[in-house]
Amino acid sequence: MNSILVIRGGALGDFILTLPVLAALRARFPTSPIKVLGSPRFTPLAVAGKLADGASSLEARSLAGLFARDGEWAEEVSRYFAQFDLIISYLSDPEKIFQTNVARCSKARLIAGPHRPDETVKLHATKVFLQPLEPLGITNPDSTPRITLHSPLSTHHVLALHPGSGSERKNWPENKWAELLGRLATETKWDFLLIGGEAEGDRIERLAATLPTARVQATQNLPLVELAERMKSCAFFLGHDSGITHLAAALGLSGLALWGETVPEIWQTLGGRIKLLRDKNGIWKIPVETVFRLTKSGGRANVLPDES
Repeated sequence: MNSILVIRGGALGDFILTLPVLAALRARFPTSPIKVLGSPRFTPLAVAGKLADGASSLEARSLAGLFARDGEWAEEVSRYFAQFDLIISYLSDPEKIFQTNVARCSKARLIAGPHRPDETVKLHATKVFLQPLEPLGITNPDSTPRITLHSPLSTHHVLALHPGSGSERKNWPENKWAELLGRLATETKWDFLLIGGEAEGDRIERLAATLPTARVQATQNLPLVELAERMKSCAFFLGHDSGITHLAAALGLSGLALWGETVPEIWQTLGGRIKLLRDKNGIWKIPVETVFRLTKSGGRANVLPDES
């Protein structure tokens, strides 16, 4: 196999849950260059973690014709796809328009993987995304997403928190976050790394304002490799069902994920270091006292699936 391309759209969590595909391809074809085509916000993580040798943007305007029936595109696009012997696409392409157009400019073997898992089948997303690799002789690969960065680990007593997600229904109420942070600032020696993106709006500023200035770093929309470097130095993580939580798990952080209605059998973090905290009556019912106790202890207390 001379050159391999993996194409992945979707959100950050989708991208991270597809990282085992890159790792499995690397193990099966160790001398083959592997490139990834996806969001320019996410793909640098794969390159920094040495899971891919290069990345290109799926959002490039030059690729627009590939998504149109009988589309047209520049010769440079054809040359790009022609360099690959194997292309694995996880794009939503129900009418095979993209697949057909890529075949017009490349002789590569193209494998179409699922954009998302079938939630009627309780199989974890990483295993679903790995299934298309079986015809390549890849069986029983490691399904845990892992990102290895070569910066030194820190023992600094910092708590990383991501009080948001891509959907408000996945979020613990902001007033509970504020109460929790107040207690942690008063009753523990944690310092705080508050993580925010576009979805969090002004929430990070409001929550940071409740904490001692000398003990908090508030970040907003950091490049993901830089954010990952900062997170890696943290001792514990607290977040929701979000891509940032999957990033924390892939970095090997210990922590808690305040989990709502999303099916955990399909979407939970793997690796065993991020524990799920749920309440049978909904995420908004998770008590501040429970989260405080578990965060104060660094997650050492037992977490039951439906603790209330």
